[in-house]
Amino acid sequence: MPNVRLDSGLETLLERQRATRGPCALATIIGTEGSTYRKAGARMLIEADGRVTGLLSGGCFEGDLRERASSVLDSGVPVIAEYDMRGTDDLIFGIGAGCEGAMRVLIEPANPGGRAAAALELASRATQAGLEAALLIGVRGPREALGTRGWTAIASSPLTPELAAACQQAVAARGARTLRAGAGPTEADYWIEYLAPMPRVLICGAGADAEPLAALLAMLGVVVTVVDHRPAYAQAARFPRARVVLANAAELAQAVDLGSFIAAVVMSHHLASDASYLGALAASPVGYVGLLGPRARRERLLRDLNGPADRLAGRLRGPVGLDIGAVSPEAIALAIAAEIHAFAAGRPGGALAAPRPAPSPAT
Repeated sequence: MPNVRLDSGLETLLERQRATRGPCALATIIGTEGSTYRKAGARMLIEADGRVTGLLSGGCFEGDLRERASSVLDSGVPVIAEYDMRGTDDLIFGIGAGCEGAMRVLIEPANPGGRAAAALELASRATQAGLEAALLIGVRGPREALGTRGWTAIASSPLTPELAAACQQAVAARGARTLRAGAGPTEADYWIEYLAPMPRVLICGAGADAEPLAALLAMLGVVVTVVDHRPAYAQAARFPRARVVLANAAELAQAVDLGSFIAAVVMSHHLASDASYLGALAASPVGYVGLLGPRARRERLLRDLNGPADRLAGRLRGPVGLDIGAVSPEAIALAIAAEIHAFAAGRPGGALAAPRPAPSPAT
């Protein structure tokens, strides 16, 4: 399955942080037990005026986090908050969350230009470029050890050799790990979060119905490229969160690096162009190839392709998207984005649970 990161929260937090330019704190879940709304690695940005970006608990204890964040901004010292909602009486806050879980949250200063902000920026740039990264989070030890640092294989690291090696091992294993480093007064515990590259999706065709698809995929944390041969369509202003490429369909393999995409959607509404796109994608390693349009059109295109069509076996989704009864461009975009998300996550894309049967009538 694709090795990609499906959580778009990091980019959302960074966008808000760049916009505010003021003091803010970063709250990161560093451990959970039982059933919780979010898991380790989820983050929330808390500004000095109390505005928050992101959620850690669905609103259960964000108020308490705001108060703690205010103290962190005043002192500059990171703190760890623990929330346990496993008790039936809900003795902590009386909020009746019913999550039946517990979590530990690190709250640290994340002002623009500071260490935490720089770490998130480093990780974001790397994963958007198709690279892996790690975030090293000090969770116990002296004050200077607490907080978030970033690591990538291609950037010079300010970490000690021991910490850098641990980050490298986490990336090699493609998973989180814990570490106890140092000795005596410098001993500290760390949680290392592995970040896979952000998924990259290619949209072949820049018609009006490509706009909501590109926008929705971007909201999900996908790096989107849109290609079209028509200058009137291939305009960056129409796709503000995507890369737009003007190129003939027959030159697709030369215009973009097909090996960098986990999925492609062919939707130019131009038969010859769609055939050229499918031919190029048939020769590529792209694991998900979506084709907009009815089955009869799909069969005609595959007949026109002849031999190369066999190389799309097991990869072509046509008609593209989940069956949600979509009719409008926005709903079709939702159906396509959901199917791509399911593919990237290695899920079948069905319902999470079947409807509960109606109770039997009383006898």
